[in-house]
Amino acid sequence: MKRLFPAPWLSLALWALWLLLNLSLSAGNLLLGAALAIVAPLMFAPLRPLPVRIRRPGVILKLFFLVGLDVVVSNIAVAWGVLRAGKHPPRSRFIKIPLDLRDANGLAALSMITTVVPGTIWSELALDRSVLLLHVFDLDDEAQFIEHFKTAYERPLMEIFE
Repeated sequence: MKRLFPAPWLSLALWALWLLLNLSLSAGNLLLGAALAIVAPLMFAPLRPLPVRIRRPGVILKLFFLVGLDVVVSNIAVAWGVLRAGKHPPRSRFIKIPLDLRDANGLAALSMITTVVPGTIWSELALDRSVLLLHVFDLDDEAQFIEHFKTAYERPLMEIFE
């Protein structure tokens, strides 16, 4: 059964979505939706990431609120930096952040966090996944930024995924 339906919940969701989008329960839509629900997960099964094993689910909630707070604070800081850019130009820099996180799902979550937080404009992960090169809009203290990044984002993700 697992061979025909590698992701049964995804198949069910695709079938329901197909019927919902077509607004019809005709035999043709039922069969076409069922075919889509069976074929699509089979075709994309090799692209699915490794199963996620969450070790400390309570940390997710704390990380969620911390990232939300950082987004608000960073938005204000970037707006202030843009408004005063004529007199005090921002000190933009690329910094290298050494990473201890090795889990692929954790690294994916870390990359999503860095794209959400304003002020981190561009990032690149080294091929061996040991260093994150990050462009920061306005940077006062590199060591303090790296420590905040590792404490606020990397360590909770390590608790969750490793």
